[in-house]
Amino acid sequence: MSHDDGDDAGDEVQYHVGVGPGDVAETVLLPGDTDRVETIVAQWDEAEEVAHHREYHTYTGRYDGTPVTVTSTGIGAPSAAIAVEELARVGADTFVRVGSCGAIQPEMEIGDLVITAGGVRQEGTSDAYVRKSYPAVADHEVVAALVAAAERLGYDYHVGHTASTDSFYAGQGREGFGGYESPEGEALLAELREANVKNFEMEASAILTLANVYGLRAGAVCTVYANRETGEFRTEGEARAAETASLAVHLLARMDEVKAEAGAESWHAGLSL
Repeated sequence: MSHDDGDDAGDEVQYHVGVGPGDVAETVLLPGDTDRVETIVAQWDEAEEVAHHREYHTYTGRYDGTPVTVTSTGIGAPSAAIAVEELARVGADTFVRVGSCGAIQPEMEIGDLVITAGGVRQEGTSDAYVRKSYPAVADHEVVAALVAAAERLGYDYHVGHTASTDSFYAGQGREGFGGYESPEGEALLAELREANVKNFEMEASAILTLANVYGLRAGAVCTVYANRETGEFRTEGEARAAETASLAVHLLARMDEVKAEAGAESWHAGLSL
């Protein structure tokens, strides 16, 4: 895949992310937490730091011989959108959010993976790009690669819709300071649970929306740290999302090769890895 942004911005070092031409692979993993970068690159064959500015910490390397980049985005959709904008300008065309999340369905266990098929746009960043009725949809090839990776690694996973919010507390139905409760938070949690939404996090829907607007590929995989229905919370299984996303990058590269060999425009069940 490729995308021409119509200007020469890709010839410069990017203002926020701090990367320039030749610094990044075509596929970039996007964790929020800067510390999660180390967890991700630990899965790779090799990695080299190429930039570190503000919350954006970037390494480029290889996983099973496949080029891959990781850039942390900090917390929330505004900084994640900046990362997508600037990384796309220097040649990235596929983005995979790698994070943690809160599950809202009772059958989901701590440490399970959630692979996002689509996003509920409860964040405001994507509203600056396109009307609210525009769907935040994960690329089907990225979803397929993430599912295949989770299967190969033997990790329990769930595929479904993810709600992305701007607020970790009131916006996800949690108590704020001093016990404050948003008048809409608890009702939103109940509504999304009834609608079979799988999880809460804070970046995926913006990343998916921008990727679709720009003709890029994107997806997301998050490890469940909390279950809002059962009340469980443990920071467990972080490396599962990192390993799954890294393997998915390799599988996507192989999928692209098979498509090219077959003369197919899109990956489908009739093609084999």
